[in-house]
Amino acid sequence: MRVGAIIVAGGRGARLGGPTPKQLLDLGGRTILQRSVAAFDGHAGVSEIVVVLPGELMAEGPALVGPTARPCHFAAGGERRQDSVAHGLAAMPAGPDVILVHDAARPFAGRELIDRVIAAAAEHGAAVPAVPARDTVKRLDVERRIVRETIAREEIWLAQTPQGFRREVLAAAVAAGGADATDEASLAERAGHAVRVVDGDEQNMKITTPGDLESARARLSPAPRVGTGYDLHRLVEGRPLCLAGVVVPFERGPLGHSDGDVLCHAITDAVLGAAAAGDIGQHFSNTDPRWKDAPGLELLQLAVGIVRERGFQIAGVDATVILERPKIAPFLAAIRAQLARVLRCELDRVSVKGKTNEGVDAVGRGEAIAAHAVAVLRTGDGR
Repeated sequence: MRVGAIIVAGGRGARLGGPTPKQLLDLGGRTILQRSVAAFDGHAGVSEIVVVLPGELMAEGPALVGPTARPCHFAAGGERRQDSVAHGLAAMPAGPDVILVHDAARPFAGRELIDRVIAAAAEHGAAVPAVPARDTVKRLDVERRIVRETIAREEIWLAQTPQGFRREVLAAAVAAGGADATDEASLAERAGHAVRVVDGDEQNMKITTPGDLESARARLSPAPRVGTGYDLHRLVEGRPLCLAGVVVPFERGPLGHSDGDVLCHAITDAVLGAAAAGDIGQHFSNTDPRWKDAPGLELLQLAVGIVRERGFQIAGVDATVILERPKIAPFLAAIRAQLARVLRCELDRVSVKGKTNEGVDAVGRGEAIAAHAVAVLRTGDGR
């Protein structure tokens, strides 16, 4: 048995709006059309692909689809959906005896779903994947917005694509013509063929509205990267107390190889950790004379450069400075501004808090200062 796939991409997606046809919009680095074609191009059971495009885009077809492993042919869309499918069927080579018809606006069709449709179409002649309705369904008097009846939810299933047909069944269905149809299964029904329903896939969404596109892009977005950091230094006389380049007046400051800026050091570790790029000691060793008395803000700036080279940006930072005294609240605005500048992110994505340790341990006795930090990174393109 040979299988061909018709990818219907002949419309413009008016409900989505915008000058670019819906199927050509970007979805995680590839167009919606390219992702839909790839689902079938990568399926071992599919031998031929036909892509139906708007007539004005036919000459650009190979460039719009990109390289494929399977032979890929093109057909011009018609006025109605069934006309587009008829054109796609006419462009399908003679070999395939089972034909799948798929909406280009469904870029997440999975292998197992395609398998189910192929098997059912081969056995029964026509098959449609569908998912059961979850909500109570009402039939309306549309003009008056009044419920005419409540339909048993168990009887309502929501059709998806790909829909599959033995070739002769699809040919007869599209040849029968008639009123406009929203899918090929309804054409087969009109032509007298029984259509087998197979389990659809909740993930096989159709992109119709701007909200759908946003959801689809979110699905492909990599999870945010999260890192934590911690630093502690003893407080000694004769050292400045510096937090993110802001000097806080006090008789003691942190002892360290660099300037002992616990806030910047903790955030540096969090940033590096979120990118799995090591830690502050690996990059700025306390045995390396280059970092003697180095400002913590400078080390943080270098760490930001490291993670940006790996394709990340700072999505947000939350840090807590633990210090018995002095109070750092009067300096937090300046501290946050310095951090936002170096982190290259908006001020409202940088949070710094001051806490005491309630007299407990070395920090509580005023002998040390500590900081905890959490950093969240996103990929550099913002997706």
